[in-house]
Amino acid sequence: MATKKTAKTTTPAAPAAAPAQKATPVAKKAANKAAAKKTAPAAKTEAPAAPQAAKKAAPAAKPSPDELARAAYLNYRRRAEHGLPGDSHGDWLEAERYFQSKHGA
Repeated sequence: MATKKTAKTTTPAAPAAAPAQKATPVAKKAANKAAAKKTAPAAKTEAPAAPQAAKKAAPAAKPSPDELARAAYLNYRRRAEHGLPGDSHGDWLEAERYFQSKHGA
């Protein structure tokens, strides 16, 4: 019988010392940001806490007429798909009630 010849695979030799590459602008920016974070004073991080508390206390904005119209349309679609009775005025009122309960107004 004939014997099969198998090819020997060799791994390519690693290149000798590669020349040093310059850092890309992106790498430089990342390095600068990391260095800036390390040197930033600790007091600077605590200053924004007060404005955040004021933002939480502010009442939520009323929904726009477009948001109300979309919610009323979705109410109509749900009602029509399930064969429920009602009209467009009721869909609109339901949308308003939804936003009032959601925003607590």
